[in-house]
Parts: sequence; C-alpha cells; structure tokens
Amino acid sequence: MNAPTKFLEVKTRMPNAKVLSEKQAIVAELTGRIQKATAGVIVDYKGITVEEDTALRSECRTNNIDYSVVKNTLLRFAFNNTGLNELDGLLNGTTSLALCDEDVVAPARVMSTYAKKLEGKFTIKGGFLEGKAVSLETIQALAAIPALPLLQAQVLGTMLAPITSLAVVLNQIAEKLGGGEAAAEEAAPAAE
Repeated sequence: MNAPTKFLEVKTRMPNAKVLSEKQAIVAELTGRIQKATAGVIVDYKGITVEEDTALRSECRTNNIDYSVVKNTLLRFAFNNTGLNELDGLLNGTTSLALCDEDVVAPARVMSTYAKKLEGKFTIKGGFLEGKAVSLETIQALAAIPALPLLQAQVLGTMLAPITSLAVVLNQIAEKLGGGEAAAEEAAPAAE
C-alpha cells in the first residue's frame, strides 16, 4: 500500500508594508553613504569578541571611518543602486562595511591592521575606490600607505630639507668668514 503523496504548498510571504518601507529606507540610506564615500572595504568579521569589536570601532572613529555591520541582501541592493554589482559575489557570511569620505587609504589601513591582529576572525573580502570595485591586492597596497597626517609630515620634511641644508651651509660660511653670530653682534654696536 502506497501512502498518498502530499504536495506541500509553498507560499511566498510578502513582508508587510511597514517592514518593507523600513528596509527601503535602510537601503536608501546605505546607498547614500556608499555614493558619498571615497573608499570602502567589505569585511567578514566572524568570531571577534566584544573587546576586539570595541577597539576596532574606536580606531574607526579616530580615523573618521563609518563602520557598520550590514545585511548582505540590503547591501546588495545598495551596491546595485550605486553600480557596484561586481561586489555582489562577496556578500555571503557575516559582513561589515567600512566607509570613509575623506581619506582614501584609511579604511584599507585600519581594516588590514585588524585583519593581521585577528588572524582568521577578521578577513577582508574586497572593496571599492572612487565608485569602482577594486581587488584585494589593491586594498592591501593602499593599506601599506601611511596615514594622511604622517604622509603630509613626510612631504613637508622633504620640502624643508633643502632649505635647512642651505641655512646650515650659509651659517658655516658666515662663521668661517667672520665668526658668524659673534661677528654680527660685534658689528651691530659699531654700526650704531
């Protein structure tokens, strides 16, 4: 005797209007943040502790990085709205997003630092730069660039080095010819 086969009726449920409008608002807000950002990094954060997450968020605030955990489906819609469809394949598992509007290097540098600290628990999936998807290698190359204030100090130091060297040489010549400051001080009263 064969038991009659029962067919299960699969019903697709539509979310109610309130939930749908809330999700649409989240996607719209996320789309705006992505469009405004100069750079973004997508991360898998599986298994980090509360202390590690707190330290990461503090570092992100210090570097003006907007860091948040996002649902893959909502982020996929936001990426599709911004033309970053190439990143859809990275949206699986636990996902967080680091965005920055000011410093192109900051999200890559901070996320790479934490990926090294938290081996296996925190992995960079990919990212984007100026509205274009970039490879993991590009993100790692960006992470190697020093922070903006440090980079500015290095450039300024490079610019000041020749001027400083010139001042030292002129001072040495003045000392050799007339005794430098001592000669200038002696000449000053005589000139009065």
